[in-house]
Amino acid sequence: MRIDINADLGESYGRWQMGDDDAMLSIVTSANIACGFHAGDPAIMRGTAALARAKGVAIGAHPGFADLQNFGRRRVPDLSAREVENLVAYQTGAMLAMAALDGHRVTHVKTHGAMGNMCAEDDDLALAVGRGLKAADPTLRWLVMPAAATERAAIKLGLAHFREIYADRSYDDDFNLTDRSRPGAVIHDADQAIAHVTAMLEDSALRSASGKRLKVMIDSICVHGDNPGSVTLARRLRAALEAQGVSVKSYAAP
Repeated sequence: MRIDINADLGESYGRWQMGDDDAMLSIVTSANIACGFHAGDPAIMRGTAALARAKGVAIGAHPGFADLQNFGRRRVPDLSAREVENLVAYQTGAMLAMAALDGHRVTHVKTHGAMGNMCAEDDDLALAVGRGLKAADPTLRWLVMPAAATERAAIKLGLAHFREIYADRSYDDDFNLTDRSRPGAVIHDADQAIAHVTAMLEDSALRSASGKRLKVMIDSICVHGDNPGSVTLARRLRAALEAQGVSVKSYAAP
């Protein structure tokens, strides 16, 4: 088995620091870099891309809603399809430019936070995201949730894509992520998270908190970079996978 480990990084802003990107980039194989709307700024975008390049980590744009105050985790329900296309194309284009300044190449896109959750549930919204991505660069891969609206949209639009599961998040019975406001939505214990991932990989299936299963293809595992135990979890998860004979490589690696 071959698997990618991804993390959402570059989520600091100005002098305010979020997470330990240097440590995470020594563990993960792909990074989703905030594009300035929910977190990040041009200097952080460029610096994170340069650090990822130095460490041999693939990078993607990580667009979200224009919501710095709430870190992109507040739902914005009344945007038109055109507005969503604009948000995704604008942020992805900015990431392409900032990475190019230091010779790195953006190779994927993953939506952030509330935008990601909403487009996983809504086919029309997912298609708008996909159109924005495709307009920015049709060769980019889309990192999607398996069996969700985003995977359906990627297939419909002819976009290359790969599918992720979450190490540190639980799933509801509809196989979307449990809302962060509910108990148990975020898995903080590393042993529990590793067991959660191992069970899904062994079954090739998503597992809800109640025990339901949905057979899917799995290409990547996400560890959020903003949780206090992120580095420890990522390091232990990678070690556990490699001990099981899993080849941990970027989706972009040969």
